[in-house]
Amino acid sequence: MLLAALLLAAAPAAPDAEIRAAAERIRPAIVALRRDLHAHPELSNREHRTGHLVAERLRDLGLEVRYPVAKTGVVAVLRGGRSGGGVVALRADIDALPIEETNDLPFRSQTKGVMHACGHDAHTAMLLGAAEVLAGLRARLPGTVVLLFQPAEEGPPEGEEGGAPLMVREAALDDPKVEAVFGLHVGSWTSVGQAGWSDGPIFASSDTFTITVEGKTVHGAQPHMGLDPIPVAAEIVQALQLVVSRQIDGRQPRVLTIGRIEGGTRFNIIADRVRMDGTVRTHDATVRAEIKARMARTVKGVAEAHGTTAVLRFLDEGNPPTVNHAALARAVGVPALQRVFGEGAVRVEPQMVAEDFPFYGQKAPYFYFLLGTRNDAKGIGSVNHTARFDVDEDALPLGVRALATLAWDFLAGRGGSAASPLRP
Repeated sequence: MLLAALLLAAAPAAPDAEIRAAAERIRPAIVALRRDLHAHPELSNREHRTGHLVAERLRDLGLEVRYPVAKTGVVAVLRGGRSGGGVVALRADIDALPIEETNDLPFRSQTKGVMHACGHDAHTAMLLGAAEVLAGLRARLPGTVVLLFQPAEEGPPEGEEGGAPLMVREAALDDPKVEAVFGLHVGSWTSVGQAGWSDGPIFASSDTFTITVEGKTVHGAQPHMGLDPIPVAAEIVQALQLVVSRQIDGRQPRVLTIGRIEGGTRFNIIADRVRMDGTVRTHDATVRAEIKARMARTVKGVAEAHGTTAVLRFLDEGNPPTVNHAALARAVGVPALQRVFGEGAVRVEPQMVAEDFPFYGQKAPYFYFLLGTRNDAKGIGSVNHTARFDVDEDALPLGVRALATLAWDFLAGRGGSAASPLRP
């Protein structure tokens, strides 16, 4: 509390009324943009139309634009007319998912099998809106805003690089050197008019794995002459659930899910191998490492007990847990959300979903919040990553205001100094 009081004491008042008026003025354009993006979704590392559109919109605002970055992403720099406020970044993700949309909307996806089922169309539209609002206040803006439009948050195709790790490696936060990063995610966790915040963990880590169990194929009537990998795979599934329920401290949130099992060719033939794919989630880096080590021991041990082999492979580096920088949250993030949302700014419990935003934490402290887009009265309540996901577009100007206010508050002295104790 003392840190927040000290930082806020000398901070000039943010132009809240002007930001609000500007966000309402551009509401129709932001809604139209979100609908255009929704109708033309693109998969990870293939966001060519989206990246080009974003780059052109930012150039029209007179910003310095780098495109492409991290394959199809965009980085833009808005330099304010007042110096001394430091450098802050705002981030949106731009990719869609391989899901066939079932919503009956006039702007439903026009790309078969691809849909903005996670709300990244809304993220992109809101960040472009925030860029326009802040550009309109450029002469008084006390510092520099870096706008990150990131591809491949859903994960690049296997064998490719992408997402936040590649944005970081391609120096998206280095010139100018970013001192704090803010981001958001839409969803049905909260209702429209609300923003969910945490001053600690808010999203889980995410690791994707595959397990291959080897067998020896024979006629199904003579299993003793071969080696059946299907019951071995079933035992591995059960043993892995014992890892999370009996080997990890029960006070630590964790999830291990096997989402797909494939094996065999015919009802009366012993399979030659079984492949299982899954994910593991935690809120703590130490627990994450412990689960992965115990998984490897369990898979190997169960297979050996049945005279076969099983290989556990994690497909990539995975996503760390999203853990908000506590001092940044208390000094800047929460006060800004409370001014925009009032009593709608609510503390939320950490979710077990994940995303790659925490990779930006390698460069600067960050604050990430949840923007409510559920509206049961309108029938908008499906969860992210489903074929009927949608957002209440009344949330879009609120997201624009929140992003613009967070950036302004940080730059106005609420943590923007290069010597700030908010820095890691």
